[in-house]
Amino acid sequence: MRIGFNPNKDNAIVENNYFHQIVIPIYLPNFEGYFKDSFSILKYSLNSLFANSHNKTFITIVNNGSCDEVVLFLNDLLHKKKINELITVHNIGKINAIIKGISGHNFQLITVADADVMFLKDWQKETYHVFTHFTKAGLVGLVPNSKMVKHLTANVIFDNYFSKKLKFTKVENPNSMQKFGISVGNENYFKDIHLQKYLTLESNNFKAVIGSGHFVATYRGDIFRKLPFQSTAFALGGDSENLLLDYPVVKNGHWRLTTANNYAFHMGNTNEKWMVDLNAVNESTEMMKFQLEAPFLQPNSTNYFINLFKNKLFYRINYQKNIWKLFLQLKGLTKTEAQQY
Repeated sequence: MRIGFNPNKDNAIVENNYFHQIVIPIYLPNFEGYFKDSFSILKYSLNSLFANSHNKTFITIVNNGSCDEVVLFLNDLLHKKKINELITVHNIGKINAIIKGISGHNFQLITVADADVMFLKDWQKETYHVFTHFTKAGLVGLVPNSKMVKHLTANVIFDNYFSKKLKFTKVENPNSMQKFGISVGNENYFKDIHLQKYLTLESNNFKAVIGSGHFVATYRGDIFRKLPFQSTAFALGGDSENLLLDYPVVKNGHWRLTTANNYAFHMGNTNEKWMVDLNAVNESTEMMKFQLEAPFLQPNSTNYFINLFKNKLFYRINYQKNIWKLFLQLKGLTKTEAQQY
């Protein structure tokens, strides 16, 4: 039996001033084997996020079936209001966990990150600069990766094919780029030429790198308004990450770009001294004490057939081996460098 009138009925939701959401899915079932150091690395990641994110950042953590000690830790963060939202589910897979975190919100910007990302100072400011200078940007990464130059980049290359502002330039931070290769267990991940030059696009003396990975990336929120699926059968891998985190960007006519300098590290699953040192700095920093204004995101319309031409037909033509080498030379590489790239 219901008695009385629910005081919340027909009341509008109180508007908040958050415009940037961070979604981090966490699966840490134990502290053994592969996960031996993962709890400390998770703490490093969250401490770096707290220390280097502005006060209009909404942090969503999705606990995707972690062990009890991790659950208690996350509940304490929520109680202390260091995070804004904690969603607890059984192990439903990484992509399903991300969908849970995004659903029910309407943020202008959404960063999706793995639980082993070390965020660096000014990561948001530099991300916003990319969105501001390149109105077609739909995804902005924080870790330059010259090997991503051909991954879903046909549209940005097509749009700027004959522009002198699309060219190879000197890598700003090759040491940090090399750290990514080491973090994924491959010291030879990059060739020497990859660490020397990357393909960049310039706008008003500001440049961004063509292409991006997705272990940490910031998206225009409208890209996720219509999710391509409600759930996936893959716990990890398959084509689910591409379907949710990659393809929607180009299908909406947006570009995949990365900051020219490095503003995050991929830590992997092994504790290292440099992580401890950076964490000590982050722990001593007051949580989210600064402000940033949201970048203005211009509406972007796209024609289905033109988009299809750029990402399918042009892709097949331009990325053929011999034509691609000629393109690399057109954009500043020598013949020898183009052979190696």
